[in-house]
Amino acid sequence: MYIRQVLKVEHDWWRYVLGVLAAIAGVGVFSIPHLIGIFTKVFNGTADGARLEDVNYLMSLFESNVNLVFMLLPFVGGLVFLLLIVKYLHKQSFTMLTTARGKIDWKRVWFAFIFWGIISSGMILAEYYMNPEDFVFNLKWQPFIILCIIAIILIPLQTSFEEYLFRGYLMQGLGVITRTKWFPLLVTSVVFGLLHIANPEVEKLGNIIMVYYIGTGLFLGIVTLMDEGLELALGFHAANNVFTAVLVTADWTAFQTHSVLKDLSDPTEAVLSDVLAPVIIIFPILLFIFAKMYKWTGWKEKLIGRVHDLPKDDYKILDEIGTE
Repeated sequence: MYIRQVLKVEHDWWRYVLGVLAAIAGVGVFSIPHLIGIFTKVFNGTADGARLEDVNYLMSLFESNVNLVFMLLPFVGGLVFLLLIVKYLHKQSFTMLTTARGKIDWKRVWFAFIFWGIISSGMILAEYYMNPEDFVFNLKWQPFIILCIIAIILIPLQTSFEEYLFRGYLMQGLGVITRTKWFPLLVTSVVFGLLHIANPEVEKLGNIIMVYYIGTGLFLGIVTLMDEGLELALGFHAANNVFTAVLVTADWTAFQTHSVLKDLSDPTEAVLSDVLAPVIIIFPILLFIFAKMYKWTGWKEKLIGRVHDLPKDDYKILDEIGTE
């Protein structure tokens, strides 16, 4: 029903094209403060305009927390514009974009957030205690507290934009247009992964890390389809980025933060294990845990089945959902 319910609202293909363009426009509009900041430094002589194509140089122009805000604001813009398109162009409720349930299950969001937050934090701390020589204690209280405020407010908006765009808007749109489930699952996972290709991690580790990005997209897509909603994906993604940003940073990662620890190790030495372990081991275990907790059934139908027309009786139910 998560994809199928969209048949009740405006779901012409051209609306989804406009929706994606609107989301991109939102990203662009909310990138303007960063551009103003950069060109202000160029005009007053504190930045070299010839080096603006160097990502590392751009990140050095502003203090770490300021850079993080500039990095996250475009995602906020994308989310705002996307939700406006969903409401006014598709006549679709926020609840219907989020879940096939009658209302958003916030307990699922919080469970996934806390559960993965504990596990991911535990893995980081375990790595620190097993290889302390690979880390330095990076904690400085004032910038760290500011980082925590930024992380709590803006990072969940960044991850929510990605989830609502890929596992929500595009999953539903491609599903009702093609009347399939496997196609939107694969396409959104691949596109989600490819959009990370400009991350500094790719330059450092090579294209092999795309296996992790695409695998993560596939994992979150499976979770969304099997659970009939975004709640678990929203919680997981937010926890993954929030706890990582606060606990550990490295010179080669997208998030340069005032975290507790700084990783000095050479990531290329363990790239295969770090990339493959989550996709081959950790994500399947998480799927098993979620499946047992939420009693998932009908895997074949939910992941590769067809999207059929709604019975007439379902429209009354969807009318009630749409008013939530």
